[in-house]
Amino acid sequence: MKNSAVRVLLIGAAGRMGKTVLDLAQNDREIEIAGQCDLGDSIEPAMKNCDVGIDFSHAGSIDEICRAASQHGKPLVVGTTGHSQHQRRTIETTAHSVPIVLASNFSVGVNVLFWLTQKAAEFLGSDFDPEIIETHHTMKKDAPSGTAKTLAEILKATRDSEIAIQSIREGDVVGEHTVIFSGPGESLELTHLAANRGIFAAGALRAAKWIINKPPGLYSMQDVLGL
Repeated sequence: MKNSAVRVLLIGAAGRMGKTVLDLAQNDREIEIAGQCDLGDSIEPAMKNCDVGIDFSHAGSIDEICRAASQHGKPLVVGTTGHSQHQRRTIETTAHSVPIVLASNFSVGVNVLFWLTQKAAEFLGSDFDPEIIETHHTMKKDAPSGTAKTLAEILKATRDSEIAIQSIREGDVVGEHTVIFSGPGESLELTHLAANRGIFAAGALRAAKWIINKPPGLYSMQDVLGL
């Protein structure tokens, strides 16, 4: 056991992201994986023995996760995407009683991309039409990706029209996101390429350390990074 380490309940431990978090946590003296849950496991008993829960499972588990977190007063780091509107409201309601970091992407680079996209949209204005192209591995279930949806939400805040999103599923691509601003006689592209899942796992562990002792509320990865 690591002295004074943050005790993490990892939900979705057998998945791609779960395994990556486990690998990184082994070399992090500030993190102890106190419990692991996957499909079919009961979350509530494990939740009471942790300091924070990290969720990389699937959207359908969020009701049970939120109930367990509320019952035991435990903060959450939610990295699962593809939540319905009802499931999103469940997260928002739970954040009234416990702190939750909800992020479609925990990469530092992607969160800078979010910031740059907002600034580009503001400066370029209505003369430039934005679109989003995202590519992921064939096993990714949700399309568009949560990151693409976040980018679209950022862009919608500066204009009334819908934002075109092209989703590509091929090979074992970890994640690629490009925002294209097409204007009269010129275009601007902002692109983030993820080389491995370690960047997402590292961000989630960083968020787990950050959220300890925070007041109830719904936080973003940009809050964690101070952007």
